[in-house]
Amino acid sequence: MAAKVTMGGLMDADAWDRRYADQDLLWSAEPNRFVAEELCGLAPGRALDLASGEGRNALWLAERGWDVTAVDFSPIAVERARRLAEARSLNMDHLVVDVVSWVPPEQAFDAVVIAYLHLPATEMSAVLERAAAALRPSGVLLVVGHDRTNVTEGVGGPQDPLILHTPDTITSALPGMVVERAERVLRPVTVDGETRSAVDTLVRAVRP
Repeated sequence: MAAKVTMGGLMDADAWDRRYADQDLLWSAEPNRFVAEELCGLAPGRALDLASGEGRNALWLAERGWDVTAVDFSPIAVERARRLAEARSLNMDHLVVDVVSWVPPEQAFDAVVIAYLHLPATEMSAVLERAAAALRPSGVLLVVGHDRTNVTEGVGGPQDPLILHTPDTITSALPGMVVERAERVLRPVTVDGETRSAVDTLVRAVRP
C-alpha cells in the first residue's frame, strides 16, 4: 500500500494519473483491512471516501448498502472506480476534486473514510476538520495511514516524517470528536517473498 500524497513538491494529480495509467489496477481490489474491520458492523447510511483512488474502500461500502460519494483528484482513478462500480451494478457518486481545497457538505454523512492520505500538517488538519464537520451526529470518522515510526520500524510508504501520521497528530486535529480508538497497528506486507510488518496509524472517532 502506497500513499496518496499531494502538495509541498510531492506527487500531484498528473503524477498519479501516470501511475494509474501504467497498470490495470494499481492497488488491491479488496478493501483496506482496517476499513473493513472498523466499519463492517455499522448500519449502512451515507458515506464519504476522501482521496478514494480506484475506489476499493468505496466499492466495498457500496456493496454493503451504503450510499457512497468517492472523491479523488486523479481523473483516471475516478474513471476506473466509476467503471468498476458500473460493472458491479453499484450506484455511487464520483467526484474529481482535490480534497485539499474541496469542502464537503456539513452534517451530510454517517461515515467518512480517509485512507493513506498524506499531506503537510496544515493541509492535513484542514482536511480532517472538514471531514469531521461533514459528519452527522453519531457519524464515524475513520483515518488510516502510514505511521511516522514506519520509516524506521516498518516497510514501504513515504519516507518523509513531515507527512506521516501519529495517533496524536490525528486526534489533535479533531477537537470535539469522541475518539474511540487511536493507536499504531501492524499490517503484514510481502516484500521479496518475505512477510514483514508496516506500521500504520489508525484513528476512529465519532461526532457527538
